[in-house]
Amino acid sequence: MTATATTVEDARARLRTGGPKDDGPKILEHALGWTLVVVLAMFVTQAGLL
Repeated sequence: MTATATTVEDARARLRTGGPKDDGPKILEHALGWTLVVVLAMFVTQAGLL
């Protein structure tokens, strides 16, 4: 590996924005997402908006 390639990789590592990682617990993310959908649907129904 050359010095230029190492510098580019270092720059990419520093440019991360702190967003979600690719190797996170996907099942937890899906469960929380569906829970949010159900709670929102319950709120809309109880408020009489539907």
